[in-house]
Amino acid sequence: MQQQNQNQMQNQQQPVYQNPPQVITGKDLNYVRDMLSWNLLGMKKAHFMATQCQDPEIKATLEKACQMHESHYKRIIGHISSQQSAMNQTQANLQN
Repeated sequence: MQQQNQNQMQNQQQPVYQNPPQVITGKDLNYVRDMLSWNLLGMKKAHFMATQCQDPEIKATLEKACQMHESHYKRIIGHISSQQSAMNQTQANLQN
């Protein structure tokens, strides 16, 4: 019985995409928004704490965390922008 349940669970796994789909679902969009919000909040909090800190070593570590969150934020925005550009190009090609 346990073996049968494991086989059923393996058959129900999501497919692995080699390329991202052309359409983003509402759930995916909410997750992307969450990722942007988390990184923006992390960046703001780390920067604020660094401005309040007097120990240079801790201050440098907090600024490094701030830069990491900023980098992640920009990377996500870059992915979104490149996908949007690709979709615009595809639509332009289809209209011609």
